[in-house]
Amino acid sequence: MTAPVIRRAVCEDAAALALVGAATFLETYAHIIGLPDMLLHFEGKNSADAWRAFTSDPAGAAWIAEIPETRAPIGFALLTPPDLPIETGPADIELRRIYVMGKWHGHKLGRRLVDEAIADARERGMRRLLIGVYSGNDAAIGFYRRIGCDLVGSRRFQVGDAVFDDLIFGLDL
Repeated sequence: MTAPVIRRAVCEDAAALALVGAATFLETYAHIIGLPDMLLHFEGKNSADAWRAFTSDPAGAAWIAEIPETRAPIGFALLTPPDLPIETGPADIELRRIYVMGKWHGHKLGRRLVDEAIADARERGMRRLLIGVYSGNDAAIGFYRRIGCDLVGSRRFQVGDAVFDDLIFGLDL
């Protein structure tokens, strides 16, 4: 098997993005989010329709990581205009989602996805990348700190009836 490839996602990737989005969210949060809330989240925020909207919005960008031989999706990253409860400006962009299937952790795929997002943000003239992360996700927090992110705020994040504390990190570009 060859190494995973990363490419810019397009509208036709919506079903694959919804699939890997659901799989990675389930893999990451099954221990703290109940099935009813998980299903509501998938239907609203991670549906193929939601991904079609994300991939057709010129203000954002998405990337998909896949196995070349099968085109099976194993990760993704999504940039959007900021939707965070902190002061933002026109030169800010949010890395709203970035996930990689657990089997591929440690293969630098997350870093490659972040690098794609950072390069795109810089090309757009953005000056700061913002990232919200669940406060109990120590692995992700460590990853963001290793790439140079600083804590810039916090928020409450709701999935169905479940409410979580998130940290907001910023990376100067």
